[in-house]
Amino acid sequence: MPVMAGASSLGNLVGAIGIREEESAIVAELKAGSEEAYAWLIGEFHQPVYSLVYRMVSDPADAPDTTQEVFLKVFRGMKHFHGESSLKTWIYRIALHEASNRRRWWFRHKSRETSIEPLEADAASTSSALRDCLADDAESPFDRFAHEEVRTRVEEELRRVAEPYRTTVILRDLEEMSYEEIAEVTQVSLGTVKSRLTRGRQALKERLTAYAREVSPALGLRDQQPRVAPRSETPAAGRRCQVGS
Repeated sequence: MPVMAGASSLGNLVGAIGIREEESAIVAELKAGSEEAYAWLIGEFHQPVYSLVYRMVSDPADAPDTTQEVFLKVFRGMKHFHGESSLKTWIYRIALHEASNRRRWWFRHKSRETSIEPLEADAASTSSALRDCLADDAESPFDRFAHEEVRTRVEEELRRVAEPYRTTVILRDLEEMSYEEIAEVTQVSLGTVKSRLTRGRQALKERLTAYAREVSPALGLRDQQPRVAPRSETPAAGRRCQVGS
């Protein structure tokens, strides 16, 4: 068993070294201005970065421009990347920074504006973006509609969870990053990551509890909360309570 465990650890180490060497080669190509390397970078990271930014910004319509700004910062800053962290971590850190800047700008300026666009158009745009990013084409029309409605509501409530808890939930539960990666991206300790994740999940759960109870019957889900009969409904002494028919 110790031999197998040692072999497994060695294999992981060799794999990690191989990944770092491959990444170093890619970074060298990027710094040299290789168009193929930049095409690979966009193909590899555009969708994950867009998905992250979409969930971070206050207005989903800002996601495309913010994502573009992220990659401009990546391209311009590549010469300053020296491998202290992984390429993914570095890019995600830039994405979080740009999304946070856009959120601050939105609260200072855009939130005060009154849109002249029809509300239906905004809803259609948001729904389309969510469908493109999250929908499963194999679902039935009803399931697709129901799941899209739930996803939309979750996205809305997640945007209302306070920072930095919201970011931690997004990185862990939606982007599926490890605790170590989140700690590196957000530059905090593992303990802080776990604490923020717990508080963020609890905050989101509290925001969604009433909605979950509302839609559970329509989706064929059972309410798992035990039902306790009020004291006034307790059978009186000496009387029989008939159950069933």
